[in-house]
Order: sequence, then structure tokens, then C-alpha cells
Amino acid sequence: MKKQYLTYAALALLLAPLHQLAAQEQPRRPECIAPAKPGGGFDLTCKLAQNGLKNAGLLKAPMRVTYMPGGVGAVAYNAVITQRSADYNNIVAFSSGSLLNIAQGKFGRYDEKQVRWLAAIGTDYGSISVRADSPYQNLGDLINALKNDPKKVVFGAGGSIGGQDWMQTALIARAAGIDPKEMRYVAFEGGGETLTAMLGNHIHVTSSGIAEIAPQLEAKKIRILAVLADERLTGKLAQIPTAKEQGFDISWPVIRGFYVGPKVSDAQYSWWQQQFETMLASDDFAKLRAQRDLFPLNITGKDLDSLILKQVAQYRILAHEFGLIADEK
Repeated sequence: MKKQYLTYAALALLLAPLHQLAAQEQPRRPECIAPAKPGGGFDLTCKLAQNGLKNAGLLKAPMRVTYMPGGVGAVAYNAVITQRSADYNNIVAFSSGSLLNIAQGKFGRYDEKQVRWLAAIGTDYGSISVRADSPYQNLGDLINALKNDPKKVVFGAGGSIGGQDWMQTALIARAAGIDPKEMRYVAFEGGGETLTAMLGNHIHVTSSGIAEIAPQLEAKKIRILAVLADERLTGKLAQIPTAKEQGFDISWPVIRGFYVGPKVSDAQYSWWQQQFETMLASDDFAKLRAQRDLFPLNITGKDLDSLILKQVAQYRILAHEFGLIADEK
């Protein structure tokens, strides 16, 4: 009987789904890499996963958040592909800004097909903000000031020219009928630095994801002139007008999610995907996401991969329009 029992046990092991085997070997040192300095959207994204996975009891070991600034995601992207390609301890935060930079070739020789896109866990929206004591009361005031003298308004954002936050300011400039190259723009490494600079009155206006700056809104240190969404947001952000309702057809939704290295095995990838799908389906995570001023966007695996490819293609078109990349011959 003992010999027969062992045979059945061995057969069951051989027939077990790969994700069950991977669950027995889940990451011993789970890590979320935020590819910027602390305080911005990548940091927020990592900490949301860190807390969500912990609260749902989906990780045996605590997840740590580490920071790898440089090129608004480029350094982390290249490091994962070249140095950590098979390390499934690591997940890396990305946003629509990452995809925009990839579309322009800012991540070096690696394009959007070089990593395994894992999960999108929420959506943010672009926003245009000023200090609470700014003379600009609404988006129209800001655009009129740009029309009068674009050099008198100093914009700042996390990322260089061509980045996601710059693109939002470029859309504002276009709405004012001026060339974005005429704007005064100061690039920072992340949203935290940008906000500090604006509160210190070193810059006048910042563009960012609204989730990054909502805490400062509650503290009454800033005024959000417009959220770049098609309709007003819900909850505590419902009082913020959209650019569209102020007469400017500008919208910028922001995907927030994660990828893993290109050589992470199917079993290990499936394990992570399963954990995220379980987390995303929970009411507790929905509440946690709402507390961080993000909105639902639950996409994993192949569906996310398809969305990424489509989004990058759209960004390449937009980059051509603003002269950020040369026309293909």
C-alpha cells in the first residue's frame, strides 16, 4: 500500500498545474522597483502593490520597495533586461509615461516587446496644478498668460522634454496656440522633487498624475486648475473641473502597473499574475486604491500586453506630431 501511495503522489505532482508548482517556490525576497526617486507616481504604484499583496496574505515574505532613478524609467528597464532578466523576485512599476518614452526610443535599443507586461492595477489622470496662492484661478487664466507671454510662466514636471508630464504641458501650449518649444520648462527626476520646487515658488505650474498631488490638495497647499479626464472624477476629487468642461479638448489617462524580466519563466509569471488577479478582485484592494486616488483598471497577462502594444503605437503618432521623433522614411 505504501508503494502504491507514493506512486499516486508522484503522478499527482507531475500532473499539477505549473502555477501550483510555482506557488511552492514563490519569491523569497519580493521586491518592487520604483524607477525614480521617492515620492512620485512610481513610488505610489509600488507601495500600493506592497500593501495590497500583504493585506491579502498573498506573499509569504514582505515585499520591499527600492528606488532606481534615471531616465524616468530607462535605467530600470535596461537593468532588468540585461542584469535581472530571469529574476522573478522583482516586479517593476511602469506608467503611461514609460510607454511614451519607449515610443520615442528613449529606453535605448529596447522597445516595448523586450519585457513581460504583468498587471495594470489602476488608472490615474494628468492634472495641471499651481500653488494655492497662485494668481491663476482656472485653466483659462493660465492659457491667457501663456498667450500674453509664454516666457513668464515656468512649468516643471517629472521628466525631460518629450516625457509624459511634458506632453501634458505641450498640449496646454498647443491649446494656447503657441509652440511648446517657446515654453519655459524645468525637468525633474520625479514628482516629489517637482512638487517641492513648486511649493518653494521656484516654478509656477506643474503637471503630474492627480494621485501624486491629491494629498497636497487636502492640505490646501495647491490648487488643481484642471484634471485631464473626459469627465469629472468621483469622490473627493469631484470638485475639480476637467479641461474639457473649461473649453479645452485635452485628456490624458495614466496606466499604472508592473512588468517583469523577459526570461522569467511561464510558471513564475503565472504565479505573479494569479496573485495580482486575486488582489485586484478583492474589495479591500478597491478601497486601498481609492484611498490613493486611483481608479479601477484591472488588466493582466495577454490582455495587458495587447493594450501596451496599442498604446505605444498611439504614442508614436503623437510624438511625430510634436516633432519628437523623425518621420519614418
